[in-house]
Parts: sequence; C-alpha cells; structure tokens
Amino acid sequence: MKTDIEIARAATLKPIEEIGARLGVPAEALFRYGPHKAKIDLAWAGEQAKKPQGKLILVTAINPTPAGEGKTTTTVGLGDALNRIGKKAAICLREPSLGPSFGMKGGAAGGGHAQVVPMEDINLHFTGDFHAIGAAHNLLAALIDNHVYWGNGLGIDGRRVTWRRALDMNDRALRQIIVGLGGVANGHPREDGFDITVASEVMAIFCLARNLDDLRERLARIVVAATRDRAPITAGDLKADGAMTVLLKDALAPNLVQTIENNPAFVHGGPFANIAHGCNSVLATTTALGLADYVVTEAGFGADLGAEKFFDIKCRKAGLSPSAAVIVATVRALKMHGGVAKADLARENVGAVEAGFANLARHIENVRRFGVPPVVAINRFGTDTPAERDAIIAGCRKMGVEAFDCSHWANGGAGAEDLARAVVTLAESGEAKFRPLYPDALPLMDKIRTIATTLYGAAGIAPEAKVVARAQELEKSGHGNLPVCMAKTQYSFSTDPDAKGAPSGHTIPVRELRLLAGAGFVVALCGDIMTMPGLPRVPASESIGLDADGNVVGLF
Repeated sequence: MKTDIEIARAATLKPIEEIGARLGVPAEALFRYGPHKAKIDLAWAGEQAKKPQGKLILVTAINPTPAGEGKTTTTVGLGDALNRIGKKAAICLREPSLGPSFGMKGGAAGGGHAQVVPMEDINLHFTGDFHAIGAAHNLLAALIDNHVYWGNGLGIDGRRVTWRRALDMNDRALRQIIVGLGGVANGHPREDGFDITVASEVMAIFCLARNLDDLRERLARIVVAATRDRAPITAGDLKADGAMTVLLKDALAPNLVQTIENNPAFVHGGPFANIAHGCNSVLATTTALGLADYVVTEAGFGADLGAEKFFDIKCRKAGLSPSAAVIVATVRALKMHGGVAKADLARENVGAVEAGFANLARHIENVRRFGVPPVVAINRFGTDTPAERDAIIAGCRKMGVEAFDCSHWANGGAGAEDLARAVVTLAESGEAKFRPLYPDALPLMDKIRTIATTLYGAAGIAPEAKVVARAQELEKSGHGNLPVCMAKTQYSFSTDPDAKGAPSGHTIPVRELRLLAGAGFVVALCGDIMTMPGLPRVPASESIGLDADGNVVGLF
C-alpha cells in the first residue's frame, strides 16, 4: 500500500494560476510561492469577502482516538466530491504546525487520495505564515523586557507579565524558564515560558482579523502585563502594534493550493482547538465564500471543542451562518469508545460499535443545538465490516440523521459523491437556523457552565476561587460580553482523556481564566491542559528525512 506522501508525489499538479482561474482569481492577484502555491492579493481578497456568500459547510468529528478519524481527509474528499457532481466548491483548512508534524501526527494535509498538495510544503514551513506569527509574538515579548530595562515608564510589575514567548515546536523544556540572568546588562530576572505558536493570541487574532486595520487594532488591545495596582498594560501602550502588523502584512494574505484532484483549497492560519479556537482564518473563509457556491471547512478535534468554538466564536465574530455540518466517525474509533483496545480493533465487534455510538449520538445532538442540520460521514478503513458500518447507519437513522459509507481515502472524490449529494440537499433545504449556544450578555461563569452541562453532559463546573474572582474582575472591566474558549482535553467530553464514550454527571474543573482582549474571547483552562506540548517517546521526526533524489520521506 502506498503511503500518503507517495500518493501525493504521484499526483499531477496544475499551475496555481489555473487553479485560481477556476474560482475567477486573475493571475495578477496571485503571488507565487513556486508553481503550485500562491498568496491571494490581500486587497483583492477583501473585495471578494464583500460579495454574496456561498453555502458554508462545517466538517467536524467525534472525539478523536489513537485509531484516527480522518476529519481533514473527509474535508478534502467532500470538496472533491462536490466538484465531481458539478458544483463550484472550495475547501478551507488550517495550516499544520511543525510541533505535531514532528511529534505524533507526521503531517496534516489529509490522507490517501484526499489530500491537499504539495503536501511536503504545506507540512513544512509552507509560505512562512507561522514564522511571521512567531516573530510578531516574540517582538512583543522583547519589547516588554526592553521597556522595563530602560526605566519602566509604564510601571510594569515583573510578577504580572502574562505575555510568554512562542515557538512552533513541541518542547516541554521551555514551558517554564527564567529570563534576564547574567547581570545588569541582561535585564531583570523573572519567570517566563514558551507556548507553542498555534496557542499564541497573535495566531488567534490573525485568524479572526478581516483586514490590516482590524489586525492592528486587535494587536494593540493585547493585554501583556499589569502594574502593581493591577492596571492593564497593552501592546498598544508599548507601541508594538505597528511593527507587529508589518511583520504580519504578507502572511495575512490567504494561501491558495490544490487537492490531488486539482480543486481549489485555501490553507491559512492554524490555532489549536484544544487550546485556542481551532479554525482557519476568517479572511480565507470569507474570500472562498465570495468565490465559490459551496465552501467546506473544518474545525479542530471533536465537535465538543472544534465545532462549538467554530459556532460560538468564529461564526459569532465573523457573522457567518453555516448551512450544514458533517460529523466524521469511524468504525475503529467508535469501537474504542465502546471499550475495545487498539490492538483488538481489527476483529469485528458490532456490540462495541453500538456501545461507542453514544459518543457520536451526543455530537449529533450538540450540533443540532446550534440550529445546524448534520449528516454523518463514515470514513472507511480496510478492517471495517459491513455489519459494523450498518450498525452506525442504523443508529443514525433512529436519530433522524443520514449516514454515508465513504471511501475517499482510497477513491478520492468518487468515494464521497453520495455524501456530497446529501450535503447539497441539506444545505439547499433552508433547514439551517444557526444560533450560538449562549447570548453575549450571559455572565462568563454561566457561559462556561452552559457549555459544560449542555454539550459535555456534565453535572456542573468546579471553578477555583481565583477563577470566580477573575471572572468578576473581567466583567467589571467590560469584558463580560466576550465568548468563552474552552481549553480541555480533546479525547473526552470530560477532562479525563481516558473517559471514552459519552460520560455524564461529571464535574468540569476550571483552574484559570485568560483574557485574550485582542482576539476577543476569554480562555477557560479546564483540567490538565498545557499550552506547550511535548514530544512523544518516539517522535515522528525520527522517520522524516530525504531520499537519494532529495525528496522528503516519512511524512505519513
């Protein structure tokens, strides 16, 4: 069996100008990064975002397991299938982070015959967007310490500096560090640390900004520290927003690439979904919606994280109204949610599929709570049996939802045509009546409680005393109307990653609230969640290298 990278390398790519032309993008609005990838002129993209918008389709999934679900693969396969049945469609994805690419995943551009290409470029540096975001983030960090070194005119309390540094790599050794050692010439020693770039507020702002002016205004609002009297210090106070915008001006232009079947794909931005809001850039999405009749986008991890944040943060902030949602499930993952060990997944076990269906059922119910009609894509694996797939289809039918057996990994768009037709029917039916889960005016702790009890099946939340005090402080300072971004494990509806299926009656601990004033939301850190991941015992990087011809190998 060919690997993903072998399949991608065998594909015949078309010049990026030809891909752009399919959407009506003129060659002069494309800035080439080689023959097969380009950025779209920022001003031209902004004009497209003002046009009548196409139908927006969200692809989400059940809670992920080590067995894999294939959400990105399904997004690509559905986009290809929509084009195969004669629709003008584009897909919108996040850019992969180097941390997971070299850590556990080994790449994130889809799989099999449903990939975006050139996959090596997309997984490794791409157009340099993440480096620009990291540079802008770290410029702000440097300016904070520099301001303190040169007299500290703003009265920054070194104990209350909240802006950490960023690196697009999994590196647990940098989670907590001391800076400023080595004497007076090196500044004032203080505790510091690194977050992975995809957890940076700059990344979140980048993916929510509509244009350069909006970007700069948001950057200026970033709260980086406080004085001894707890007065907030912002990036604007440090006069950092202008230079940060300069570093990001080229990166903000959306990236255009293609699928293996030569269909247009926007790959732009990439905040984590278990830490941040997990969606590609608003600018890429709205540009695509102005150019295509159907736009398929994904949200990170399961629907409890990715879809909720897509609806409650991205759609709320950008005024988007999705027409349908696709929930990706696999026989293998549902068997794991039903109690089967990974080593035993190859054996047929209809009972385990039926037991694990509880996880999919809750995601279906949750998506419906937002007024968006769902359909289920069963991402087929070679070890699946007809009886196991039929169990999923039957369970969905009882809930009034269609489920489709999809073979896009093996067959590309042809393997998802039935799904595509169902999505078109659903999107054109007018059934969607999108609404966020909670109103802006709801108090912050009530927003967290609503998400936990309504979507996670929890009995309630257990905030630490400092969290309650912080929520009151944020509300008094005028931030109570912001949406909440839940940061918790992606593997479960609870904060216990080993609690599979659909646990109920549990309590969601809330240990910290972080204000992202520039991005426009409040992050609630729940349970044991970290903003700088570590590498596994055997990193994927050990298998990545170059062959004798200089080709990248080992990325899937």
